[in-house]
Amino acid sequence: MCVNKSILLMSVGFGFAPPLLALDVVMAGAFGSKAVLVVDGGAPQTVGVSQSTREGVRLRALVGQTATLEHEGRAFQARVGEHAASAPGGSASEVSLVADGGGHFFADATVNGRGVRVLVDTGATLVALGRNEALRLGIDYRSGQPGQSETANGTARVWRVKLDSVELKGMRLYGIDAAVHESELPYVLLGMSFLGRMDWRREGDRLLLKKRY
Repeated sequence: MCVNKSILLMSVGFGFAPPLLALDVVMAGAFGSKAVLVVDGGAPQTVGVSQSTREGVRLRALVGQTATLEHEGRAFQARVGEHAASAPGGSASEVSLVADGGGHFFADATVNGRGVRVLVDTGATLVALGRNEALRLGIDYRSGQPGQSETANGTARVWRVKLDSVELKGMRLYGIDAAVHESELPYVLLGMSFLGRMDWRREGDRLLLKKRY
């Protein structure tokens, strides 16, 4: 997995404010429970969890170097070492991902409104995540349908659940089937229960995704 260790964060949201009110948000740093935000090229502002900038950008959560922000009721994410173009509100209908040095497509996303790191996996039938990640996301996986899954390491115990929403770079889908593994996974696998609801194609080192429904 390719992770940029830089302190500087140049990233903007996956979900944005309504038209004409979109903001360009750059996260210039993160320490403890506080983030340093630069909004529309202004002076840096340090905010804690549940606090807002002068422009009304609120820090909802900060996990490591990933911040969940909110503006005008819309949540989006910022992460160290990434940058995306700001855009007006609404759920995106098309996004582009760039492969890492190993040819894998990693991205920041949200599951049920909370930030996660995902790996696009066209070989996975469902979105898949580990037990502890599910607990962090507030998923009561033990109320799901128990079963087994064949993995590279053998048979794994899983629970099938339905996620309220999955959002990838502003593209939000609802009611996504997922499998919670009893063992831990290093990241969330973005499988065909999400990818199957869109058209996608690879162009060089880019993966283009277009929402179908």
